[in-house]
Amino acid sequence: MKNLLVTGAPAAGKTTLVRRAVKGLPGVVGFYTEEMRERGERTGFELVGFDGRRVLFAHIHSISHHRVGQYGVDLEAFDVFLKRTPFDRPDTGLVVIDEIGRMECLSERFRDLVTDLLDGPVPVVATVALRGDPFIEEVKARRDVEVTVVTRENRDALLPRLRQSVAVLMEGQKP
Repeated sequence: MKNLLVTGAPAAGKTTLVRRAVKGLPGVVGFYTEEMRERGERTGFELVGFDGRRVLFAHIHSISHHRVGQYGVDLEAFDVFLKRTPFDRPDTGLVVIDEIGRMECLSERFRDLVTDLLDGPVPVVATVALRGDPFIEEVKARRDVEVTVVTRENRDALLPRLRQSVAVLMEGQKP
């Protein structure tokens, strides 16, 4: 096992758990998703790279023809963001992807990238939708992944275990 997947219901704390688990670790490359809110209501999502870059990914006011629920998804911006993310830096010790979900999987570049990264030498920690299309289910069924289910009740208790698992994966990558 060289890849860790964190799954659970929406708002269970997947992103927060993964961000806390990798905080302060060297060589982390990838991205996470931040909710955008207006007057307490979720209006969209922004991608945030571990290198500090940000891009609007999906929004309720988007005119994009690519839609998931009420959100228009900017696939062009997503693909450019992925292309500019330095997943193959020589000092990469861990790849983080948040999330392998319906919106993200609209991008063929993303699906290909996920497969390549999971097959590659660098360990991957990713959040993944609890339920999804065949691609999402194939990712969760891979032999080289460990899937952890997070709930609101267990998320804090999972942090030490996830941090330990990430440390073991990263240690296994050192020459």
